[in-house]
Amino acid sequence: MEQFRLRWRLTEPEARVLPPLHLQQIQPLDDASAKLVFEMSKPWYRGRPFTQDFFADVESAVIYDLDEVGISRRVRKWLYQRGLPFRQRVFLSWTETDAVVTTWKMFVKYWDDLWYPGADDLAVFDESLSWALFLEHDGFADFVSRPVRSGQSDR
Repeated sequence: MEQFRLRWRLTEPEARVLPPLHLQQIQPLDDASAKLVFEMSKPWYRGRPFTQDFFADVESAVIYDLDEVGISRRVRKWLYQRGLPFRQRVFLSWTETDAVVTTWKMFVKYWDDLWYPGADDLAVFDESLSWALFLEHDGFADFVSRPVRSGQSDR
């Protein structure tokens, strides 16, 4: 965690200090692994609504407004409703050098500490690559699922 550039979001009193038990469940990736995770999600960003060549289903939400308390609860509920198992291991990728692996539960619990509007674009996905969540710096979220199979297209 000491080498993780974004650790201050999880360890500094000016942001939020996570309980040690929760902090242990957020594992920063080394530079090579972070770059690999970033490269895996990069093609998905080619254009909204992400259905061309990659995913068949897209659910979108506005995840930022001036009511920070209300939006935090509303987005947490929206994330919970995606129906993913809390124990599911997920990758979070901000940049080529900033990525972690954690559980869906830890992401849902701390999403608003892990993503900062205006500053971050964040991709969240699991090893199956059957879904992804994109939190964009402009305050929008897209949850995409059901990969497009070869020969299938939404065009």
